[in-house]
Amino acid sequence: MSYLSNFNAETGKTILVDILKTVNQSENSKKLAEAKANSGKEMIKMMQNVFPLVMQIQIEVIKDYGFPGSREGLVQFEQIIREFEREDVDIARLRAQIRSIYLPPININSTNDVLI
Repeated sequence: MSYLSNFNAETGKTILVDILKTVNQSENSKKLAEAKANSGKEMIKMMQNVFPLVMQIQIEVIKDYGFPGSREGLVQFEQIIREFEREDVDIARLRAQIRSIYLPPININSTNDVLI
């Protein structure tokens, strides 16, 4: 767990940027585009088809930084990042970019605060 002793906001930003770069690599981009096309705008299908691909990409990247290459490692990374994003707008922005890959946009009617 020595990777945790050196972990700071800058390390978090670097990892998040690497995740985004990896997502945008040609092969990964094609897989994600196909999964999104098969999912349409259905949230459940997005979570079934797109989310696992994004998770796998994240796991591959974080293991290069010493995190376990497993779901547990990803959960650990996400918990740390959530702590940092509260005080670092760049981390919050990067994390939001990653989340937007697998979470379809939700339209909200601000007049009535109702989901459309």
